[in-house]
Parts: sequence; C-alpha cells; structure tokens
Amino acid sequence: MQENERLAHAFEEKRPRLQAVAHRMLGSSDEAEDAVQEAWIRLHRSETDSVENLDGWLTTVVGRVCLDMLRARNRREEFLAEHAEPSGEPRTEELSDPEQAAVLADSVGLAMLVVLDTLDPDERLAFVLHDTFAVPFADIAAIIGRSPAATRQLASRARRRVHGASPLPDLQRQHKVVDAFLTAARSGEFERLLTLLAPDATMHADDTAVRIGAAPLTEGAQGVASIFSGGAEAARIALIDGSVGAVWQSKTRPIVVFNFTIEDGKITAIDLVAGPERLKELDIVVLDA
Repeated sequence: MQENERLAHAFEEKRPRLQAVAHRMLGSSDEAEDAVQEAWIRLHRSETDSVENLDGWLTTVVGRVCLDMLRARNRREEFLAEHAEPSGEPRTEELSDPEQAAVLADSVGLAMLVVLDTLDPDERLAFVLHDTFAVPFADIAAIIGRSPAATRQLASRARRRVHGASPLPDLQRQHKVVDAFLTAARSGEFERLLTLLAPDATMHADDTAVRIGAAPLTEGAQGVASIFSGGAEAARIALIDGSVGAVWQSKTRPIVVFNFTIEDGKITAIDLVAGPERLKELDIVVLDA
C-alpha cells in the first residue's frame, strides 16, 4: 500500500509535464488525458524498483502511447479518405482551456499548430520531445525504433519545416488584431472597435446567418462596431483554414464562423459563414476554448 501511495504521489508531481508532452504531441486535451492515464496504468502494472529515472521512464511511455495514437489517427484518416463518404460534421478540435492555449501559443507558435499536422508521427515526436522538452535523441530513438542519428535527422527535417513556415509572422499579427477586436466587443469598448476597423469596413453574412438574425450587409466601421459592441461573448478565436478568425459553436459543433480580412493592421471585412455545407468544408481549430 505504501509503495502504491509513493508511486501515485510521484506520478501526480510529474503529471503536468506529462500532460504538456502529450498535449503538444496530440493537439487535444481529451487525447492527452487518455495518454497520461495510460501511462499511469502501465506504471501501476510495472516493476519499478529498478527504474532510476522515473521522469524519463514516464516520458518514454507517454511518447510511445502518443506515437501509437498518432499512427492510428493517420491510418484512420487515410482509410476514411479512401472509403468513407464526406462527414456530416465539420472538423473541429478543441485544443485546451485558456491557460493551456496561452502556453501552447507561446511555446509552440500559431504557425506550428498548422505545420505540426503536416509532419508524420515520427517527425512530430522527435521534434516535440527534443526541441520543446530537451529529451535526448538516444531516448527518442528508443521510442520510435530508429538510430539516434536517424532520429536527429527526423527532428532536423521537422525543425526546418516548422521554422520555415511563412504563416508565422502573419498569423501572429492576425491573432493580435482578432483578439483585441473580440476583447473590445465583449467589454463594449466602441471607440476601441473603431480603431481596429478600417473606415470602410464591411460585414457580409450568408443566407443561413441572415436567417438566424444577421444583417446581409453592413457597411462602414460605425455600423460594424455597433453590431459587435457589447457582444461576441460566445465567439472563440480559431484557426479557420489556417488563418486566424473566430467561431461561435454549440459544444463542438460550429454554428457561425467569422472570417476576418486584415490589411495593414485594420479589419477591412468580416464574413459570417453559417451554411452547413460550407461549414463542412472548413478546417476549424479552436484556440480560445
């Protein structure tokens, strides 16, 4: 009993780091929790007397679990792409609670959220574990079943793709403007909204958005600011097809997507998309959960 309590206490101390590793690998809070829970199950079932570095042991286990999950995800997506009919639900993935989202945005970067999805599972694990968590290549090599030299090459290739991602500066600017706009809207800062909108800003709404209460067309910063001032409580910042926008959703189902056009730091247009068929086509990743 005392040994179980000791292990449980040690595991809980290391849970935040394990959660961070899994979260950056999988991009999903729920899947990260599943991976960490699986690590606890394996720890509970294992003989740990000879384990000298519990942190390293648990990181290795979580890495292997995440790698299996990523490979299974890839196989599932490939199968669906080949055999399945288009899904009736748009792809949405809640990344985290606000604190986790902020940590992820700071340490990984918005562009990386886009680029990580293009890496294969081995590249992703090698890059994330080494560059974010300083796990030695020899340890990562044992997880993916490659030599340390090959693992180093995987991480190097992933690093070039991530750091060479041209969307990074643009995404950061977009995020800053959209975040400021939604913050001003929620607090009813009308004048602040005007400073974020171009004088001739417009807002267009598709037929479905009109049916649920939006105006088909609003012209001018004054009109757009009037609509948003004191509102947008339910809107959450999201990557919409790789650009920063916002989404209003019911649980995980998008109701309306807000596409922002930003030029020279000013919002020139906002397009409201609510048509079910159009929403199905969008790749939506919620950043502000």
